[in-house]
Amino acid sequence: MNSGNVTPAEVVKKILSLLPGVDCGGLGGCGKASCEECASAIAAGESVALCPACKQETVDAIAEIMEVPTVETKDEIAYVFCAGRAAGKARFAGFASCQEAVDAGFKRGECKDGCVGVGSCVAVCKFDAMTVKSGVVVIDEEKCTGCGACANAAACPQNLIKMVPREATNFIPCSSTEADDEIVRETCGFGCISCGECERACPEGAVSIVDNHAVIDYDKCVGCVACAVKCRKKIIVDTYHDLTKVKEKVAFVKCSGGKASPIYKEMGIWTCKEAVAKVDPKDLGLCTTGCCGLGSCEAVCRYDAIHVVDGVAYVDPDKCVGCKDCTYACPKGLIEIVPYKGQKQVPCSSTDDYADKAAVCDSACIGCADCMNNCPNGAIYMEDKHAVVDPELCENCNVCQYVCARGVIKEQVVPEYNYLQRDALNMKEGE
Repeated sequence: MNSGNVTPAEVVKKILSLLPGVDCGGLGGCGKASCEECASAIAAGESVALCPACKQETVDAIAEIMEVPTVETKDEIAYVFCAGRAAGKARFAGFASCQEAVDAGFKRGECKDGCVGVGSCVAVCKFDAMTVKSGVVVIDEEKCTGCGACANAAACPQNLIKMVPREATNFIPCSSTEADDEIVRETCGFGCISCGECERACPEGAVSIVDNHAVIDYDKCVGCVACAVKCRKKIIVDTYHDLTKVKEKVAFVKCSGGKASPIYKEMGIWTCKEAVAKVDPKDLGLCTTGCCGLGSCEAVCRYDAIHVVDGVAYVDPDKCVGCKDCTYACPKGLIEIVPYKGQKQVPCSSTDDYADKAAVCDSACIGCADCMNNCPNGAIYMEDKHAVVDPELCENCNVCQYVCARGVIKEQVVPEYNYLQRDALNMKEGE
């Protein structure tokens, strides 16, 4: 630098005037204890982009002061790679720091890799960009400068906060290292089960499985929908595309009549699991395979897509994303994942004889086989005394519904905009 009559102290003062001046306490990305120390380091020859909170125009101005070529900045913000509430947040609410909570240890059924929600990251943020709401850390993108203080291990002992490009649109908010996908499902509705579907689907090779959870390489990511659409649990966040309609499969409840829930509630039973464990439906004159109607599936649905109506669970296919959480919550195995294409479905899984079915339910499949015998594509077969539709063969004609004497068979209605959106995104059949 040709400083001329400008003294080194004056150079430091000029650079310091351009820095945020809030002092990250040695936690920020520059690694310096204060902005003054950062300014001194730049004046001594370190990168003019040493402070990650500086925008491009500020770095350009610092480069001009130093009389050196400017450096392209990385415009990044913080992101918390955990979206759940499974790490004992309520239990840790009174702790002084996240480190103290982590040191206390996790109980069985809690995610040992998740956010404990105490808010040590909030305490170190000098730009008022972070808050804790109901145990979840929320980052204000407008206020976040990308200084990196919250991402420091001293602020987040779980190493859940990382810096990502400000323009990034796809995020996988999970850092679980649990290898058993069943445990992940039981622990957290937002947990990555490391199935690898996103990794295989990414056309840019930007997604990989690291320590049993998916990670996006933002140097490669182009922000397409492939990973989000293919995600089995639908936990991948896409802030650009509307993915509420673009989906392959949705949940379907194989029961259409419910009389059990009022009886169970009178007995003091309030969960489906408890009902299955304590009661023999036959003793109560109920369908042995029918929906308990107590809403265990409803409780785990993150998309408000399944509700108990008149004693039986129903799925709203517009809201359902096919994450399968409800299928794991149903102790009777009544919920299955079916193609979101509009095919016919049989909402009955009763294995009882006709007389027993008729006595307990007026909407059960009686196993007459008329639908099977009249299906032009051979898409229907009988299994355990009720009809089943093979979605791969069903062409969504109306013959089965026409011949069904009890009006049991239902159509999964799919609005036209679903097909139009898939076409607009160049999504081929099977993608």
